[in-house]
Amino acid sequence: MKIALYGRPIIKGFEENISALFNCLKEKKAEVIIYKSFYEFIKKEAGLEPDIVGFFETHDDIIGNADLMFSLGGDGTFLESVAIVQDYGIPIIGINTGRLGFLANISPDHIEKSLEVIFEGKYEIENRSLARLELSEGELSGFSCALNDITIQKKYSTMITIHTYLGDTLLNSYWADGLVISTPTGSTAYSLSLGGPIVPPESNNFIISPMAPHNLSIRPVIVPDTNPIRLKVDSRDSSFLLTLDSRSEIFSTNLELTVHRADFTIKTIRIEGNTFYDNLRHKLLWGIDKRN
Repeated sequence: MKIALYGRPIIKGFEENISALFNCLKEKKAEVIIYKSFYEFIKKEAGLEPDIVGFFETHDDIIGNADLMFSLGGDGTFLESVAIVQDYGIPIIGINTGRLGFLANISPDHIEKSLEVIFEGKYEIENRSLARLELSEGELSGFSCALNDITIQKKYSTMITIHTYLGDTLLNSYWADGLVISTPTGSTAYSLSLGGPIVPPESNNFIISPMAPHNLSIRPVIVPDTNPIRLKVDSRDSSFLLTLDSRSEIFSTNLELTVHRADFTIKTIRIEGNTFYDNLRHKLLWGIDKRN
């Protein structure tokens, strides 16, 4: 099996887990290619020199060279690996060395057991929808899709107005600090902290959640992802901040933005017995009350 391994600089104390990961891959005779800067980091900081067959840095480098992508880090690292895989279609599995880990949901303590299950093929593929951003003028630099969310935010202290349409139908003009357009996968990310609902990943919708709206009656709303969402920003400033997952750019308020559902999905791996609802209970500490 061909494995692409992506990672960020790791937190001290995980060196043993990473060593165990490479030992497992070696035992399984996996052909490993690794993100070049991550390899340089673990070689320098952890003293590890794993057996690999090559390096990758871009989307083009992994085409034809990987059957699976392993993301080593937290959910932010997982999102960065999505920007490398893009529409290539290889499944991604996340090994969590971060904090919460909804996407990177394999505990470092369970690496060996999880890899055994994966190499035996005892897993399911989940297809996660993405939000694709289109600009009325120009193009984004890099990947134009987001697995979690697309946000529009004020650049300075002054609130902005975001005129929001579902197709040609006006939804609302949000006077707020910003707006989050979330996928079902992103419903447990930024949207959740804004009071948005938790939505199963197979749901075909977007969640629109305002940031600090200047109207107490405004609440997050779920809309079908079959209609494009058009956005126009008004502000005293001439620009605003736009983010796609962990990537950000500054744009002029003269632009109109349109969010579509992407015409491809990101494939994630779910090990048997580890469902979306299991993750919710575990990560959000549901049931910790002794009365449960």
